[in-house]
Amino acid sequence: MERIAIVGLGLIGGSLGLDLTRQGHPVVGIARRVETAKAALAMGAATEAGTDLALVAGAEVVFICTPIDAVVATAEAIAPYLSAGAVVTDVASVKGELVPAIEAMWPDFVGGHPMAGKAEAGLAVAEMGLFQDRPYVLTPTAATNSAALERVRAIAASLGANLCQCHPDQHDRAVAWISHLPVMVSSSLILACQGEADPAILALAQTLASSGFQDTSRVGGGVPELGTLMARHNRAALLDALTQYQQQLEWIRNAIANEDWDALHDALSQSQTARPAYIKSA
Repeated sequence: MERIAIVGLGLIGGSLGLDLTRQGHPVVGIARRVETAKAALAMGAATEAGTDLALVAGAEVVFICTPIDAVVATAEAIAPYLSAGAVVTDVASVKGELVPAIEAMWPDFVGGHPMAGKAEAGLAVAEMGLFQDRPYVLTPTAATNSAALERVRAIAASLGANLCQCHPDQHDRAVAWISHLPVMVSSSLILACQGEADPAILALAQTLASSGFQDTSRVGGGVPELGTLMARHNRAALLDALTQYQQQLEWIRNAIANEDWDALHDALSQSQTARPAYIKSA
């Protein structure tokens, strides 16, 4: 079994630890706070844990599971302690700006993004099997070491994830559509409802909100810091997606304003037909 280090023990890092320790890997967990490291040990998300980045020494594979804006700095900070040939990977939801930066400082780096999560954050909500049947994207480039890629691929496969491979820029454009845009749209839906001027109507709407509203608004009720980081680090692709979404909303608004019910029906029929391709693995 490979010795694995996980830097960052939140939802993703903790869930990785739970699965990998269960498989028999020695897992070193590294957190910012002593309390988090102790909690990881207590719940079985690590076999060794602490707050010192030097704990990555001797690890054969290192997962960087910090927030997006700390990934590159973390890679730089652990580099002096890494063993020669150690494979480094990350779990960030943005790849285009991170991958080349880390490749430049560590040759055996493989960009990764397990697409599993919850509205809540933190080690306390980590769970075994979180990645089962969920997409796990690997983003190699021309500079990626093929042996390093295969090692990360094997670990991701052992988690029961559905493997996908693409270029970092392709990844960012795709997740702008199906991950980052929905957060902004869902948040906007909630804020638009909050704009109802009549308190009685707003209260009634909240009382009547059922599964349709819950489904549509779910990701808008997630962790604000994560949504902000998505927008900050995938700004160009997200702006393109928002522009096209805004144009689509304007088209629907005009169809309703002009009472063009046939056109609206056609649009809704198109969306009904298209939706299964997006949820086939859900």
